[in-house]
Amino acid sequence: MRARDIMDTDFHVLHPEDDIAGAVKKFNTASSKEGKKIFGMMVVDDKDHLVGMLSMYDILIYIQPKNMQVWGQMEDLDQDQVYEEQLKRTRGIQVGDLMTPDVVTISPNTHILSISDLMIKKHIRRLPVVEQDHIVGIVYVSMVFYHMLNRFLD
Repeated sequence: MRARDIMDTDFHVLHPEDDIAGAVKKFNTASSKEGKKIFGMMVVDDKDHLVGMLSMYDILIYIQPKNMQVWGQMEDLDQDQVYEEQLKRTRGIQVGDLMTPDVVTISPNTHILSISDLMIKKHIRRLPVVEQDHIVGIVYVSMVFYHMLNRFLD
């Protein structure tokens, strides 16, 4: 079983100059279209070359205030107001500023055991499948898991 056997070839992408508000809308639209939750997308340049990945986790980390651990001691702090201000500030940030630029990729010939090993060791939930500098698909951790699950049930 190889990446080519389980990869999704119908994927959505972002561009570095997209703003985060637009990216979140694309996550939502893609989730509705796919019938499954999409939590991360590949980021491509004008020539459709992979330049990064953006996940909802990247956005949540940026929104999270740096000194959140002391908020319980600050009784006069309006957390709802701070949250709304963080969201407003984040809306216009560009995808290129929050994306992960160092992306681990696999080839269509990568074996499922190697895919699983990469995902576990590097805490990766999605792996772009690249062949000769072109994105040909993406493998999600859920695909690997359900493939293995189905093999158990055979």
